[in-house]
Amino acid sequence: MRILLDTHVALWAITDDVRLPELARGLILDSQNEIFVSAASVWEIAIKHSLARHDMPVSGKQATAWFQVAGYVLLSISAIHAAAIEELPQIHADPFDRLIVAQALTEPLRLLTHDQTVARYNETIMLV
Repeated sequence: MRILLDTHVALWAITDDVRLPELARGLILDSQNEIFVSAASVWEIAIKHSLARHDMPVSGKQATAWFQVAGYVLLSISAIHAAAIEELPQIHADPFDRLIVAQALTEPLRLLTHDQTVARYNETIMLV
């Protein structure tokens, strides 16, 4: 399975955070799955870390390095991804989440999220 991690799930995975649900941990560690992290997540981490947000324990640069060490595929943002945002219903206002959802639906990838609002976009989004 090709799985795109939302920002929090990706952070919890690389920092081995106890908040990472066991289902997510199992899917991420399953060698049959290809794990993706969006450039939008790195962008979100970098912005929030630079603002000294407590929920961003690593910098964007550190997160990128750890994602690569973990073997995750870094998903660039394309014009097609950006344009797909306008087709999404107005379920969620967060621009990072909306871009990640658009990427998941466009590629297609199964999006792994802990956010109930994000999970409402499509039945292919996995709430963990």
